[in-house]
Amino acid sequence: MCCSVGFARSLGMALVPLSLCSIVANLLLLFPMGEIRYLQEDRLAQFIWYFGGLGGGGVLMLVPAVVFITLGKCGCCWNESLMMCGSVMAAVVGLLGSSYSFVISGFALLQGPRCFTAFGWIYPFDDQTGRYLLEPETWSRCLQPLNIVEWNVTLLCVLLGLSVLEFIICLCQVGSGLVNAVCRPCCYKQECKMCCGTFQAKK
Repeated sequence: MCCSVGFARSLGMALVPLSLCSIVANLLLLFPMGEIRYLQEDRLAQFIWYFGGLGGGGVLMLVPAVVFITLGKCGCCWNESLMMCGSVMAAVVGLLGSSYSFVISGFALLQGPRCFTAFGWIYPFDDQTGRYLLEPETWSRCLQPLNIVEWNVTLLCVLLGLSVLEFIICLCQVGSGLVNAVCRPCCYKQECKMCCGTFQAKK
Protein backbone atom coordinates (compact mmCIF):
# COMPACT_ATOMS: atom_id res chain seq x y z
CA MET A 1 0.00 0.00 0.00
CA CYS A 2 2.90 2.35 0.67
CA CYS A 3 3.91 2.05 -2.97
CA SER A 4 0.40 2.82 -4.21
CA VAL A 5 0.10 5.85 -1.91
CA GLY A 6 3.49 7.12 -3.01
CA PHE A 7 2.49 6.61 -6.64
CA ALA A 8 -0.73 8.57 -6.11
CA ARG A 9 1.14 11.39 -4.39
CA SER A 10 3.58 11.64 -7.28
CA LEU A 11 0.65 11.83 -9.69
CA GLY A 12 -0.88 14.60 -7.59
CA MET A 13 2.37 16.54 -7.63
CA ALA A 14 2.45 16.22 -11.41
CA LEU A 15 -1.12 17.50 -11.73
CA VAL A 16 -0.43 20.76 -9.88
CA PRO A 17 1.88 22.39 -12.47
CA LEU A 18 -0.28 21.06 -15.32
CA SER A 19 -3.42 22.63 -13.85
CA LEU A 20 -1.64 25.93 -13.20
CA CYS A 21 -0.31 26.01 -16.77
CA SER A 22 -3.82 25.30 -18.03
CA ILE A 23 -5.20 28.24 -16.03
CA VAL A 24 -2.49 30.58 -17.35
CA ALA A 25 -3.03 29.48 -20.97
CA ASN A 26 -6.78 30.07 -20.68
CA LEU A 27 -6.27 33.49 -19.11
CA LEU A 28 -3.94 34.46 -21.95
CA LEU A 29 -6.70 33.61 -24.43
CA LEU A 30 -8.79 36.33 -22.80
CA PHE A 31 -6.15 38.95 -23.59
CA PRO A 32 -5.04 38.59 -27.23
CA MET A 33 -1.48 39.82 -27.61
CA GLY A 34 -1.68 41.06 -24.02
CA GLU A 35 -4.37 43.66 -24.78
CA ILE A 36 -7.45 44.06 -22.62
CA ARG A 37 -9.62 46.10 -24.99
CA TYR A 38 -10.84 43.08 -26.99
CA LEU A 39 -12.16 41.56 -23.78
CA GLN A 40 -13.86 44.82 -22.84
CA GLU A 41 -15.40 45.16 -26.31
CA ASP A 42 -16.59 41.52 -26.32
CA ARG A 43 -14.55 40.61 -29.41
CA LEU A 44 -13.42 37.18 -28.22
CA ALA A 45 -14.36 33.87 -29.85
CA GLN A 46 -17.41 32.03 -28.54
CA PHE A 47 -15.67 28.98 -27.10
CA ILE A 48 -13.17 31.08 -25.16
CA TRP A 49 -16.02 31.95 -22.79
CA TYR A 50 -16.55 28.28 -21.92
CA PHE A 51 -13.31 28.41 -19.88
CA GLY A 52 -12.21 24.88 -20.77
CA GLY A 53 -8.66 25.41 -19.51
CA LEU A 54 -9.56 27.59 -16.55
CA GLY A 55 -12.39 25.45 -15.22
CA GLY A 56 -11.96 21.92 -16.56
CA GLY A 57 -8.22 21.59 -16.90
CA GLY A 58 -7.39 24.08 -14.16
CA VAL A 59 -9.56 24.57 -11.06
CA LEU A 60 -11.39 21.23 -11.35
CA MET A 61 -8.08 19.42 -11.78
CA LEU A 62 -6.88 20.72 -8.42
CA VAL A 63 -9.47 18.47 -6.74
CA PRO A 64 -7.76 15.18 -7.64
CA ALA A 65 -4.35 16.82 -7.18
CA VAL A 66 -5.12 17.71 -3.56
CA VAL A 67 -6.72 14.32 -2.87
CA PHE A 68 -3.74 12.42 -4.29
CA ILE A 69 -1.17 14.51 -2.44
CA THR A 70 -2.94 14.16 0.93
CA LEU A 71 -3.58 10.44 0.46
CA GLY A 72 -2.50 8.13 3.26
CA LYS A 73 -2.63 10.60 6.16
CA CYS A 74 -4.76 8.09 8.04
CA GLY A 75 -2.74 4.97 8.81
CA CYS A 76 -5.67 2.75 9.79
CA CYS A 77 -5.60 -0.53 7.84
CA TRP A 78 -9.37 -0.76 7.71
CA ASN A 79 -9.56 2.58 5.87
CA GLU A 80 -7.09 1.69 3.13
CA SER A 81 -9.61 0.31 0.64
CA LEU A 82 -11.99 3.19 1.32
CA MET A 83 -9.12 5.63 0.89
CA MET A 84 -8.24 4.20 -2.54
CA CYS A 85 -11.91 4.30 -3.57
CA GLY A 86 -11.91 7.99 -2.68
CA SER A 87 -8.86 8.54 -4.85
CA VAL A 88 -10.63 6.79 -7.73
CA MET A 89 -13.62 9.11 -7.37
CA ALA A 90 -11.30 12.12 -7.37
CA ALA A 91 -9.56 10.73 -10.45
CA VAL A 92 -12.93 10.43 -12.21
CA VAL A 93 -13.51 14.13 -11.49
CA GLY A 94 -10.13 14.77 -13.08
CA LEU A 95 -11.07 12.69 -16.12
CA LEU A 96 -14.21 14.77 -16.57
CA GLY A 97 -12.30 18.03 -16.17
CA SER A 98 -9.56 17.11 -18.63
CA SER A 99 -12.13 15.81 -21.13
CA TYR A 100 -14.06 19.07 -20.91
CA SER A 101 -10.88 21.08 -21.48
CA PHE A 102 -9.93 18.90 -24.46
CA VAL A 103 -13.37 19.13 -26.11
CA ILE A 104 -13.72 22.90 -25.66
CA SER A 105 -10.17 23.54 -26.87
CA GLY A 106 -10.78 21.30 -29.87
CA PHE A 107 -13.99 23.09 -30.83
CA ALA A 108 -12.31 26.48 -30.38
CA LEU A 109 -9.44 25.36 -32.60
CA LEU A 110 -11.81 24.13 -35.31
CA GLN A 111 -13.90 27.29 -35.19
CA GLY A 112 -10.95 29.63 -35.38
CA PRO A 113 -10.65 33.09 -33.88
CA ARG A 114 -13.07 35.93 -34.15
CA CYS A 115 -11.24 38.80 -35.76
CA PHE A 116 -11.63 41.99 -37.77
CA THR A 117 -11.45 41.39 -41.53
CA ALA A 118 -12.44 43.30 -44.66
CA PHE A 119 -16.02 42.23 -43.85
CA GLY A 120 -15.95 43.35 -40.21
CA TRP A 121 -15.80 41.26 -37.03
CA ILE A 122 -16.49 37.68 -38.12
CA TYR A 123 -15.25 34.09 -37.85
CA PRO A 124 -13.37 33.87 -41.18
CA PHE A 125 -12.46 30.18 -40.72
CA ASP A 126 -15.68 28.91 -39.15
CA ASP A 127 -16.81 26.99 -42.25
CA GLN A 128 -13.47 25.31 -42.95
CA THR A 129 -13.61 22.63 -40.20
CA GLY A 130 -10.00 23.30 -39.27
CA ARG A 131 -8.51 23.38 -42.77
CA TYR A 132 -7.12 26.84 -42.07
CA LEU A 133 -4.60 25.22 -39.71
CA LEU A 134 -2.86 23.75 -42.76
CA GLU A 135 -3.12 26.98 -44.75
CA PRO A 136 -1.13 29.62 -42.84
CA GLU A 137 -1.20 31.90 -45.87
CA THR A 138 -4.90 32.53 -45.17
CA TRP A 139 -4.24 33.76 -41.64
CA SER A 140 -3.59 37.27 -42.95
CA ARG A 141 -7.35 37.66 -43.35
CA CYS A 142 -7.41 38.65 -39.71
CA LEU A 143 -6.35 42.29 -39.47
CA GLN A 144 -7.08 42.74 -35.76
CA PRO A 145 -6.01 41.62 -33.22
CA LEU A 146 -2.55 41.37 -34.71
CA ASN A 147 -1.35 37.75 -35.07
CA ILE A 148 -4.52 36.51 -33.38
CA VAL A 149 -4.50 33.21 -35.32
CA GLU A 150 -1.00 32.31 -34.16
CA TRP A 151 -1.91 33.39 -30.62
CA ASN A 152 -5.03 31.24 -30.44
CA VAL A 153 -3.58 28.21 -32.21
CA THR A 154 -0.53 28.12 -29.94
CA LEU A 155 -2.46 28.45 -26.69
CA LEU A 156 -5.22 26.05 -27.72
CA CYS A 157 -2.68 23.43 -28.76
CA VAL A 158 -1.00 23.87 -25.37
CA LEU A 159 -4.37 23.30 -23.67
CA LEU A 160 -4.98 20.19 -25.78
CA GLY A 161 -1.61 18.78 -24.79
CA LEU A 162 -2.10 19.58 -21.11
CA SER A 163 -5.56 18.01 -21.06
CA VAL A 164 -4.21 14.81 -22.62
CA LEU A 165 -1.47 14.57 -19.96
CA GLU A 166 -4.00 15.25 -17.20
CA PHE A 167 -6.32 12.58 -18.58
CA ILE A 168 -3.52 10.00 -18.68
CA ILE A 169 -2.46 10.79 -15.11
CA CYS A 170 -6.01 10.49 -13.75
CA LEU A 171 -6.57 7.29 -15.74
CA CYS A 172 -3.44 5.79 -14.18
CA GLN A 173 -4.80 6.54 -10.72
CA VAL A 174 -8.18 5.03 -11.58
CA GLY A 175 -6.45 1.78 -12.52
CA SER A 176 -4.10 1.84 -9.53
CA GLY A 177 -6.87 2.77 -7.10
CA LEU A 178 -9.24 0.07 -8.30
CA VAL A 179 -6.58 -2.61 -8.14
CA ASN A 180 -5.60 -1.65 -4.59
CA ALA A 181 -9.19 -1.21 -3.42
CA VAL A 182 -10.10 -4.70 -4.64
CA CYS A 183 -6.88 -6.57 -3.90
CA ARG A 184 -5.93 -5.00 -0.55
CA PRO A 185 -8.73 -6.68 1.52
CA CYS A 186 -7.72 -10.08 0.09
CA CYS A 187 -4.07 -9.45 0.90
CA TYR A 188 -5.03 -8.29 4.38
CA LYS A 189 -6.96 -11.51 5.03
CA GLN A 190 -4.04 -13.60 3.82
CA GLU A 191 -1.68 -11.69 6.09
CA CYS A 192 -4.00 -12.33 9.05
CA LYS A 193 -4.15 -16.06 8.27
CA MET A 194 -0.38 -16.24 8.02
CA CYS A 195 0.02 -14.40 11.32
CA CYS A 196 -2.54 -16.66 13.05
CA GLY A 197 -0.87 -19.77 11.65
CA THR A 198 2.53 -18.63 12.88
CA PHE A 199 1.12 -17.81 16.32
CA GLN A 200 -0.53 -21.24 16.66
CA ALA A 201 2.65 -22.99 15.55
CA LYS A 202 4.59 -21.22 18.28
CA LYS A 203 2.04 -22.34 20.88
